[in-house]
Amino acid sequence: MFLSVSSCHAQSAKSKKEKIVGGPCEGCEAIFEYGSKKLSAIDTLPLFPETEPKLKITGKVFQRDGQTPAEGVFIYIYHTNRNGIYQTKGDEEGWAKRHGFIRGWVKTDSNGNYTFYTFRPAAYPDRNEPEHIHMTVKESGKIAYYLDDFVFEDDPLLTIEKRKNLQNRGGSGLVMPSLENGILTIRRDMILGLNIPDYD
Repeated sequence: MFLSVSSCHAQSAKSKKEKIVGGPCEGCEAIFEYGSKKLSAIDTLPLFPETEPKLKITGKVFQRDGQTPAEGVFIYIYHTNRNGIYQTKGDEEGWAKRHGFIRGWVKTDSNGNYTFYTFRPAAYPDRNEPEHIHMTVKESGKIAYYLDDFVFEDDPLLTIEKRKNLQNRGGSGLVMPSLENGILTIRRDMILGLNIPDYD
């Protein structure tokens, strides 16, 4: 079952206890569209087995102090296929109509760890944006908010100008893949609330 909410601000109406943070966030409510799936700290996205180059995304989430692991944080990611398209099957509901089906959800473990298995996305067909992976987080007491996209250090489309525009929401999303056990691996630790408007 998918939730249908028009904005992240609307989702806050469900619970007066949740603080509105992060500014406007179109599509952040997709973080709740995991249906009956039981979330863990590891998720494998669709098309992972048959698509190259395979990509492992891993890291830790910390509380605002940057040291205390954050347990039970929901993380949602989505990205394009190898043709730069948010691929759909035609029967999507909710935000999957725009985000496509290449998406996944995790819930951090007691040490703040998270891991996604997926593949490296391609840039949009018009190549006006570098390769990227979108990410939203949801922690207790706050509405869902977005963090900086994962972007790749070795992507020629990631120009100096685009690098200057990175906001470092939750920390830097700039990553450099390295080959580990036959799979490209990127590591990103995140700090909840870092550079997030209205957080404190």
